[in-house]
Amino acid sequence: MLNLFFEGALLIISLLTILWLISVFIKNVSIVDIFWGLGFLFINLYYFLASDEFYTRKIILLVLVTLWALRLSIYLAWRNIGKGEDYRYQEFRKKYGEERYWWVSFFQVFLLQGILIVLVSLPLLATNFETQNDYLNLFDYLAILFWVIGFIFESAGDYQLSKFKMNPNNKGKVLNTGLWKYTRHPNYFGDTIVWWAYAIFSIASQNYWSFIGSIIMTLLIVKVSGVALLEKSLKDKKLEYLEYIRKTNSFFPWFPKK
Repeated sequence: MLNLFFEGALLIISLLTILWLISVFIKNVSIVDIFWGLGFLFINLYYFLASDEFYTRKIILLVLVTLWALRLSIYLAWRNIGKGEDYRYQEFRKKYGEERYWWVSFFQVFLLQGILIVLVSLPLLATNFETQNDYLNLFDYLAILFWVIGFIFESAGDYQLSKFKMNPNNKGKVLNTGLWKYTRHPNYFGDTIVWWAYAIFSIASQNYWSFIGSIIMTLLIVKVSGVALLEKSLKDKKLEYLEYIRKTNSFFPWFPKK
């Protein structure tokens, strides 16, 4: 398994190095965001092809990861392409200076994302490597259930938000209908549940340590680049958001408070 891990890491770092060279040429680091989902598709596909027999569990995982990755990357491409570089990377350019940021961005953004993809994808590695028969068990069906729930929350949450933002009358307002009535971050909640589905698949294959990858993804979503970062930004920009916080759960869906 260790050889497969390092081979997958080499694949992802190589792809991100090429992407970094493109970003230097076009002066836009934001293209790395679109690659996030595709990175998991590529590394899981490599694990699938490089490991032994193509068992049912591995085929199911391949289909689910592919659907999740393509939806996310297509959505981010639709949202970001043609709108310039994301403000986060623009701030970094100002901080480090244009003459330095071209190489700083490789370590700060591209290499870091590559390392995270490799670590987060540990459940995918374990499931592909450890599955040794063509039988499904209770954990497999539980994983599929988790994935469906998570995928619905993530995709529906993104759709509702994008539709809300497309209406100019909603500028400055807070989305508090649909799934957003029950959690302030249905898309992030769904993404987290999807990754715990992958962890359950690894448990189904009798691997009990690779769920570390799902823990890392959860921490990233809740404490680093997802919920925490967005909450801080919205509190400063929208006064209505404070009332929304009072009524609505931050992460786990539940009925709004009166």
